[in-house]
Amino acid sequence: MPYIARKDRARYQRAIDEIARLVPQDRTARPGHMNYVISLLIRRVYGDSMRYADHNEVVGLLNCVQQEFYRRSTAPYEDEKIAAEGDLTDL
Repeated sequence: MPYIARKDRARYQRAIDEIARLVPQDRTARPGHMNYVISLLIRRVYGDSMRYADHNEVVGLLNCVQQEFYRRSTAPYEDEKIAAEGDLTDL
C-alpha cells in the first residue's frame, strides 16, 4: 500500500513535484522516461549489490504498485466507460 504517515509525506513532495515536471507529456516519450526514473530510483535505494531478497522485495513492490494503481485508478475509469458505453453483456 502506498500509504505512509502524513508526517512522512512532506519530505518527498518537492522532489516528486520536480520529477513530475521534468517528465515529458509526449505520450511516445513519457513511458521511457517514467521507466528510467523508477528504475534509477530503485537502483539508488537498493544499491548495486542486491541480493535475491532485495530483488524479491522490488518485484513484490512493483507488483503492488501496479495492483494499487489498477484498483484505485483504472477500475473506476473502466466502470465509468461501462456506464457510458455499455458492458460486454450488452452486445
